Amino acid sequence: MPGKFEIYKDARGEFRFRLKAGNGQIILASEGYKRKASAASGVESVRKNAAMDQRFERKATRNGKFMFNLMASNGQVIGTSEVYEKESSRDNGIESVRKNAPDAVVDDKTGD
Repeated sequence: MPGKFEIYKDARGEFRFRLKAGNGQIILASEGYKRKASAASGVESVRKNAAMDQRFERKATRNGKFMFNLMASNGQVIGTSEVYEKESSRDNGIESVRKNAPDAVVDDKTGD
């Protein structure tokens, strides 16, 4: 099963997207946007930037766990990963974004 982007509205009424792997696991989540069109632009930015390894900011948390951000060319965060227990798991998450983002379908869950 291929990956998919879900665009949805959060409890505050902001539009967000998340990228799910083929197994349904969320591998990248966005910030909130005021307009659905902005969230859709964020999806396209993920598609474009996921192919470039230098756009992945690999980080360690204060408590010794691991995560990553996908950055746009202007340095803005496009999406953030979950927190991983191991560095290798984080790296697998990055590979999953790189593999799933280009061909992922968009599932609009907003009803708008």
